[in-house]
Amino acid sequence: MTVPNLDLKDGTTIPQLGFGTFQIPPEDTKEAVLTAFETGYRHIDTAQMYGNEKEVGEAIAESGLAREDIFVTTKLNNNNHRPEDVRRSLDESLTKLGLDRVDLFLIHWPMPGEYDGDFPSTWRAMLEARDEGKVISPGVSNFEPHHLDRIVDETGQAPVINQIEVHPYFANNTARDATAKHGALVEAWSPIAQGEILDDETVTAIAGEVDRTTAQVTLRWHVQRGDIIFPKSVTPDRMRSNFAIFDFELSEDQMRRIDGLDRGEDGRRGPNPDEMNVIPD
Repeated sequence: MTVPNLDLKDGTTIPQLGFGTFQIPPEDTKEAVLTAFETGYRHIDTAQMYGNEKEVGEAIAESGLAREDIFVTTKLNNNNHRPEDVRRSLDESLTKLGLDRVDLFLIHWPMPGEYDGDFPSTWRAMLEARDEGKVISPGVSNFEPHHLDRIVDETGQAPVINQIEVHPYFANNTARDATAKHGALVEAWSPIAQGEILDDETVTAIAGEVDRTTAQVTLRWHVQRGDIIFPKSVTPDRMRSNFAIFDFELSEDQMRRIDGLDRGEDGRRGPNPDEMNVIPD
């Protein structure tokens, strides 16, 4: 089964399906990523905040795969927003990953209530890392429309990716539309609403209609909307099931029924980006 590659605005491409490592303990990460590679995943999503970059790097080194065949994302931790810390922490991430560059480097949260609200200076440092060749594509995560507008207004350069919370209960269309306005693609984190969607009556009914699992139906909904997704599981059977979403399609009616599950802001499961100001020790 072939995972589609989507075009980014800077001329590079990104696999639409990846493997997420959020909340995978470091001691379990290498084996999980190696299993993901064996399943066929080639896009790995990690972060400084996750604490498992070193183990992701070990899996990459042991995989036997060519570097150009693997797409690696990591994200800037909330305590590294000052420009000098962007540079320092990126070097640390590269050392842990065993790489000389990452394919995608994201500001994890805008942190508007910290650093005097100066996340555009953080964005400039990300752009400098790209110019130095340590990052192929810089992007952002959890940026609301006004966050996106501000960094573009102040730097003249938009991100290629905005990784935001998206799932059927929280379609987050305002942020999705703003992301598209700037020519960026959406990566959807928490694509199955932290598992809540798996028991939804509407999704269960559609799963019966297409003879698929509720997780596969939900991930397929994302794919047909154009989202980039990276479901996380350490269970090999579930990894394979999550990978098997490109050999069927949902009808327009089935897509509309899932669209109708959107609860707006009430459906949000994670922090509101305007209120997320947690800096780790």
